[in-house]
Amino acid sequence: TATGRLRAAAGFTIIELMVVMTIVVTLATIAMVQYRQSVQFARESVLRDDLFKIRDAIDQYYADKNRYPSSLEDLVSAGYIRTVPKDPITNSTATWREVPAEPDPNNPTATGGMYDVKSGAEGTGLDGSRYSDW
Repeated sequence: TATGRLRAAAGFTIIELMVVMTIVVTLATIAMVQYRQSVQFARESVLRDDLFKIRDAIDQYYADKNRYPSSLEDLVSAGYIRTVPKDPITNSTATWREVPAEPDPNNPTATGGMYDVKSGAEGTGLDGSRYSDW
């Protein structure tokens, strides 16, 4: 009869709903993984950029004063950087590892200072290298 056909065609079967829900959940899972990777990639990009800027400021400081800064705070107080940036992986300014400079054999009384800075973050980046090696 006509009304029996209309009632049967008006809704979805439980199988159709299960298939649609499975597809939606699968797509949401893929989107979440992509989102997390893009956030991690952005943090790593900021870390690389911050390291480049700090190292450039250390080089400029050395070129101007013929000695390395004793700490990151020296770069701030001398005006080479505005503030010590937060490590984007640890979200802290206190985790930067300052690499001490070798003593100058031509000037043994001079303080060594720091000639490089590295991240103090634990773990590895998306490329498989350790953050502390950057």
